[in-house]
Amino acid sequence: MHLVTIKILFFILASLISPNAYSQYTTSVIPITKDEATSLHKLARSFRLRSWDGEPYLLLDLEAPFTEKQCSVITNTTDIPPCGLEEGCRFPLKCDNPSCQEAESYFNPTCPALNFTCEKCEVTSFNPVSNSCNVSLMTTDLFNAYLTDGRNPSLGPNQPFGYYEYVISCASKLLVVSSPGNITGVAAFSWSGLAFPRKLSFLDSAEKLALCLPGTTSGLGVTFLGDGPYYFTSDPNLDLGSVLSYTPMIRKSSKSLGYYIKINRISIKGALISVPKSSSVKLSSRVPYTVLRSDIYNALIAGFSKATVNIPKVPAVKPFGLCLKDSAIGLDGVPKIDLETESGKVWSISGENSMKRVGNGAACLAFVDGGSRVGDAIVMGTFQMEDNFLLFDLGNQKLGFSSSLLSRGTSCSKFNFTEVAS
Repeated sequence: MHLVTIKILFFILASLISPNAYSQYTTSVIPITKDEATSLHKLARSFRLRSWDGEPYLLLDLEAPFTEKQCSVITNTTDIPPCGLEEGCRFPLKCDNPSCQEAESYFNPTCPALNFTCEKCEVTSFNPVSNSCNVSLMTTDLFNAYLTDGRNPSLGPNQPFGYYEYVISCASKLLVVSSPGNITGVAAFSWSGLAFPRKLSFLDSAEKLALCLPGTTSGLGVTFLGDGPYYFTSDPNLDLGSVLSYTPMIRKSSKSLGYYIKINRISIKGALISVPKSSSVKLSSRVPYTVLRSDIYNALIAGFSKATVNIPKVPAVKPFGLCLKDSAIGLDGVPKIDLETESGKVWSISGENSMKRVGNGAACLAFVDGGSRVGDAIVMGTFQMEDNFLLFDLGNQKLGFSSSLLSRGTSCSKFNFTEVAS
């Protein structure tokens, strides 16, 4: 009788304590590293702090339809004893699996078409560094999430129940051979229903992805999956979600996986830069520097050159077209490049995000001429997004942006990644 009473009291206490104890965890948090070889950004393959020096990375990709890893899939089950994901056994999805059907519906036009057989779930994988394609198999893997109350990472209250299963593509070594040595796949953070922001159904929150890319290779940036809050150590009482301006996000089509916003105009020190009316801007993690169609690029170069007429010019360094004498820039820096968004809010690109120091006393305007026949007139690269806090609200189709955090005395490397117990 005594044992029964203890059990009853245990379940009563658990029912009273658990909801309150767990309610603080509404968001997952993942550290981001800047890759020295490509200047792009990556996540440890475990999606947590690197547990060993040789742990490979996945490239952060805002356009990939699904996460891709270099791995193997068991296709011949003859004489294979029963085993599960926890033992590292991966089996291809069946063709009638909804995730397989969704994965096969995404097609990269630069890749050759596949003749699907329905024996196993085959898809075309794409390497955004080398622009190469390869056939891979869709399967599932396990994700061991950091959860957070907005201040620190924790294994979280869900962790006793194990890892979380999600859909991935197992790519061969051929796909990643042109990537930097420690990058062995991509982590999908796009509109796709198979990307991370859509798959973490255990999070009781809206479909939100917050992104804060580090500006150096020495510090960790951060991405949050969930509703926040978002606190950094530089101002522990300020939720960065409260300082954002918002503008609508658009999709070019139902199959378009990239994130776009519209801008009304670009200006430098009040002088307008000629751009087509309601131009769209694609936010890309695949290019390090913003790529502009030639007419917009030439107008920007002319406008910035005029605004910096008192700063000596130096010979241009490829791939850039305008470089200034670094030592002559001075304390006031260079003028901001203001993007007036569709909502009328201004996203200011300050000197930290517009000028790249390339050595030999030169600082170059970090925008690239994409030519006259590019598909997107403006593709914003990672250099322009570094140390900016961006909130992709997928449910409400809007983007929140902070402009540079450096002007607020903080940076994307100020989240406290010290693990705490749940």
